[in-house]
Amino acid sequence: MAIVELQHVAKAYDKKIAVADLSFSIEPGTMFGLLGPNGSGKTSSIRMMIGITVPDSGTVRLFGEPFTRKSLKRVGYLPEERGLYKKMKVLDQLVFLGQLHGLDAHVAKKRSLAWCERMQITEAIHKKTEELSKGMQQKIQFIAALLHEPDLIIMDEPFSGLDPVNASLLQDTLVELCKSGKAVLFSTHRMDQVEKMCDAICLIHRGKTVLSGGMREIKARYPRDRVLMHFQGDNSFLRNPMIARAKEYNGMAEILLNAGADPQLLLAEAMIGARIHRFEVKEPTLEEIFIEVVGGNVDA
Repeated sequence: MAIVELQHVAKAYDKKIAVADLSFSIEPGTMFGLLGPNGSGKTSSIRMMIGITVPDSGTVRLFGEPFTRKSLKRVGYLPEERGLYKKMKVLDQLVFLGQLHGLDAHVAKKRSLAWCERMQITEAIHKKTEELSKGMQQKIQFIAALLHEPDLIIMDEPFSGLDPVNASLLQDTLVELCKSGKAVLFSTHRMDQVEKMCDAICLIHRGKTVLSGGMREIKARYPRDRVLMHFQGDNSFLRNPMIARAKEYNGMAEILLNAGADPQLLLAEAMIGARIHRFEVKEPTLEEIFIEVVGGNVDA
């Protein structure tokens, strides 16, 4: 049974189409990426998914049933726009938010303390929110979304404002929750993060789906025609006619081969005048696939 199912969902505000005919489903234990550039319709889609707004057309189903407010008891949501109480102390705030999700105060406090330790913020539990960094506040709201142990976890730009160490901490936590059977949807414009973490994606642009499906299946549609090379010496091999495009950065070259070109022939030519430290034939990145699909027509 799908945890989330959207069928032909659409939403417009005045004359602006935010979402047009969007369909996807998310199974238990799946890390799902809803991605696209800023303004593509990601947040509008999430808001319809959890009842903040109502679709103009189409249907939303959660946990196998048409959406109702009671479904939200099993949903954890981290919004893009943060909403913590600035004057409230961290622990008091987490207990309060846990109670709003139906926990009693004792359970909410016990879980809050455990999560604060896991997120490495125990030193902040008696501080007011306004005294903390944006990254620390982000982790507090992350905890608040998980206290009631939801089956569907929705994260809208969860890594915004986090340094690499804390971003990695959140990533690892989401992966663990997914392995435990939770369905995790996160929305981001950072396609490198999605590529590392997600089992399936829906990529939208200007409110429309441009790419969807399993990550491996999507990648398999495209040829392994990228080469990454670290070298020392003569770079004349970069003018080989089998190369469609090449970028060189101080001894490193990113190469796009023409259709049908044999990368081994390129390696053989490069070795004539250069010492090769690394030679890797790669599939295109998700970002490269997106640019190819939309033709570079991306809003600023």
